[in-house]
Amino acid sequence: MLSKRLISAGVLIPIVGLCLYFGGPAFFVLVSLAALLATHEYLRLMRTLSYTPSYVLGLASVAFFLVDAQWPQWGLLPFGLALLPIVSLSYEVFAGNVPNALQRWALTLAGALYLGYLPGLFIRLRALDNGINWLIVALLGTWLCDSAAYFVGRAWGKHKFAPNISPKKTWEGAIAGFVVGILAVVLLATWLLDLSLGWSLLAGALLVFGATVGDLAESVIKRQVGVKDSSNLIPGHGGALDRIDSLLFVVPLMYLMAALGV
Repeated sequence: MLSKRLISAGVLIPIVGLCLYFGGPAFFVLVSLAALLATHEYLRLMRTLSYTPSYVLGLASVAFFLVDAQWPQWGLLPFGLALLPIVSLSYEVFAGNVPNALQRWALTLAGALYLGYLPGLFIRLRALDNGINWLIVALLGTWLCDSAAYFVGRAWGKHKFAPNISPKKTWEGAIAGFVVGILAVVLLATWLLDLSLGWSLLAGALLVFGATVGDLAESVIKRQVGVKDSSNLIPGHGGALDRIDSLLFVVPLMYLMAALGV
């Protein structure tokens, strides 16, 4: 398992790095591919619970948010936010009020926001002045935080951190992730973003919070469904959703800091 994780990481990290460096269409394609694959996994997982949110509407909604993030000058967002609940609930009307219609409608909306709007903030952050550096901080900080939690928890973890959500996570791993994540962000933010110590510590705290809770949030979805991974797409890592779950919380928090001019 560990060897597969390392090989997959060795392949994916350079691809992510190159797309991040070039930005523009390359980064848009990367984020879109990850988000749409994660959406496919999410919709498939919902069908495990016998809910049947529309694949077409779910994927189209995610694609809409990504396109709006790439070309914000088109001003599509207000129209999309107005049409999404109307179209999705109208779909249930024309479907004839089938069983679980309400849950299906809610899951479609939730999936669009979770896997469309939040990944769109990756694209918006990259487009900001110094956005590439903010993303480097977010990506490296999250990966180091997650890796420290994984390896320390695996080697020395004994006390369960969130047994009802993710049984293998331990307090030892969580503390290691917290320390490494904070230190990594403080060093990276001071170097790449020229932030003061106070702002760097805040960024580190937000990153650790986002990485930890983002991972657990996806675990809630998987535990409700009764699966270990969102798919087996990436050897040793699970699915696309498993790989971006922490970043879905981290990058929006970093975007808020960057957009506020910290």
